Amino acid sequence: MAICDTTELQRSNRRFMKRSFESPLLTREKEAELSRRWTDFRDEDAMHQMVSSHLRLVTSMAVRFRGFGLPLNDLVQEGVIGLIEAAGRFDPDRGARLSTYASWWIRAAMQDYILRNWSMVRLGTTAAQRKLFFNLRRLRAKIAPTSVDQMRPEERGEIAEELMVPVAAVEAMEGRLSGVDQSLNATTGEDTDQECLDLLEDAGPTPEEIVMARRDTEKRRAWLQAALGELPSREQMIIRARHLNDTTVTLADLGRTLGVSKERVRQLERRALDRLQQGLSEIKPVARPDV
Repeated sequence: MAICDTTELQRSNRRFMKRSFESPLLTREKEAELSRRWTDFRDEDAMHQMVSSHLRLVTSMAVRFRGFGLPLNDLVQEGVIGLIEAAGRFDPDRGARLSTYASWWIRAAMQDYILRNWSMVRLGTTAAQRKLFFNLRRLRAKIAPTSVDQMRPEERGEIAEELMVPVAAVEAMEGRLSGVDQSLNATTGEDTDQECLDLLEDAGPTPEEIVMARRDTEKRRAWLQAALGELPSREQMIIRARHLNDTTVTLADLGRTLGVSKERVRQLERRALDRLQQGLSEIKPVARPDV
């Protein structure tokens, strides 16, 4: 069944390519006329003629992008979307031909599709990444044709200079393009049911460590509350406002609230911290509390 589907898809691609090259080319005058009919009257027949006459441009560009391993018919569909967008925005009064204007839209549509579907990990989020993704293989074949596994540092530097990107970006993209996406649920061998996921080590704390940390935190909170309870109310207020709230209150604000100077608040804070430290040393046991 899969073989039949693939064969039919190939036939469909060939039929489309044949039809695209059979569509007649437009003269500059006819192109301008059709564009104005679409702009002024939304004449769908005019739009159809503009798109049909430039399908060969979509086909030829899709063939150039086949090296990224994505289906040709998908590339063509994305290219047609770009062509329609270009035809709708085309202004013949600017002096350019539709083929020149549309080529940028077609290429952008195909490149965006490739970046979205080449890998499960999003690529091309920056201009440097896009430039590297679409040019690294070509430049590597030109600059480092003898490199088998990885390029030499001077070769990466030459590519970085050519594309005006950091060398680190070249190295990162080289590593990204050298591998393919692999599922964590894939088995580690032909004769085993063990998955790659089973071999990943969890670097996080164990359940026992999580429970112990939670109990320790509760104990420390209890010690702090007990030590705070031994302070005068004014010093408790200062400690809570200065050290235990999400937003730290300034000394000047506390001084206005308490009716004292900023320097007096500083002295009270210092005394409260000393008392708090002394109180904690008397309350807290030497050894860690039992879990």
